Amino acid sequence: MVIEHVNGKKMGKVILYALSTCGWCAKTKDLLRQLGVDFDYIYVDLLEDGEQDEVMNEIEKWNPKGSFPTLVIRDKISIAGFRETEIREALEK
Repeated sequence: MVIEHVNGKKMGKVILYALSTCGWCAKTKDLLRQLGVDFDYIYVDLLEDGEQDEVMNEIEKWNPKGSFPTLVIRDKISIAGFRETEIREALEK
């Protein structure tokens, strides 16, 4: 499974589940970079079928709708969609 990493300020585990063709996913990734956050991201649509099913099951634990982007912060907070204010606030906690 391909998990990309972006180096930055360590703020606990931050993972972005995204689609490679999703504009809102790109905006979320850009915001995390802009904030200087250390994070991982997975382009779910580029995974093999078996891996894709596994990752979708993980996403649905955090976001039952299975929509993108889904951002999980420190295994405590999940944010579905591009919600800049919520993302900024969650990373400050």
